Amino acid sequence: MSDQNKPARPRVGVVGLGAMGLGMARSLRTAGYDVGVHDLRPDMAAAFARDGGTAFDSCGELAASVDVLVSVVVNAKQVESVLFGADGAADRLRPGAVFVMCSTVDPGWSAACEGRLAEKGVLYLDAPISGGAARAAAGELTMMTSGSAEAYSVADPVLEAMSSTVYRLGDRAGLGSKVKIVNQLLAGVHIAAAAEAMALGIRAGVPAEALYEVITHSAGNSWMFENRMAHVLAGDYTPLSAVDIFVKDLGLVLDSARPERFPLPLAATAHQMFLQASASGLGAEDDSAVIKIFPGIELPEPVEA
Repeated sequence: MSDQNKPARPRVGVVGLGAMGLGMARSLRTAGYDVGVHDLRPDMAAAFARDGGTAFDSCGELAASVDVLVSVVVNAKQVESVLFGADGAADRLRPGAVFVMCSTVDPGWSAACEGRLAEKGVLYLDAPISGGAARAAAGELTMMTSGSAEAYSVADPVLEAMSSTVYRLGDRAGLGSKVKIVNQLLAGVHIAAAAEAMALGIRAGVPAEALYEVITHSAGNSWMFENRMAHVLAGDYTPLSAVDIFVKDLGLVLDSARPERFPLPLAATAHQMFLQASASGLGAEDDSAVIKIFPGIELPEPVEA
């Protein structure tokens, strides 16, 4: 195919430059996109733009300039603000543009959002993400997506630039969010179990480093144990994913099961553990800080640089 017959590269914007959104915007820039960005912290958007890209003062201004708008904010309330708040994106996205929703939200809410945007001629992809900040910056996320063929036809190159794997789970919104709910059930339970196991070993007098070495080479290991208990060993609770994220996400897990009267005993217990940590003032710390709810254990101190 000659260059003149190739489809034009979509113009892309990112709203929300937290740990994940910033990495995704950077991976798009690395892939050669001129990325527009907006964040409630203008200094974050300006800092990104200094290395390439354009900072916008509002979601609406950014939306009017792009074909694909990627939203990487915390929850449904914030997505509502991005779309329908003052100078929101919904009224400024052109017909045929795609809104890519990457937050963990109630699947029913996501499906309804698709319908609201369809009334304005705007396409929608339900596209929760997994992988962490480092994989976001490397363009190696996992994306759990669902939406119309029309939305994919516009957004595909953008999704590919941000991820190593894009799962297409259906032709309507909500299915991606359902899979993300299941993922978050597992992630939250695994972190809580890892913290409980590490706390038990420390309380029993096993050196934390030795315990970590053995478990990460044994059948009891999990990705969450290996990743999050490394934070505990370092005494570093800088929030890559905060305790309060799992208060929210496990709450969504339980809410999604309640109408079906479906029991989730492990998710409920893990949720209570994260709630206890949050109530103890740890909500803004890394989710591995849930280990601090266990009494009588001496945790490793931060390593001096």
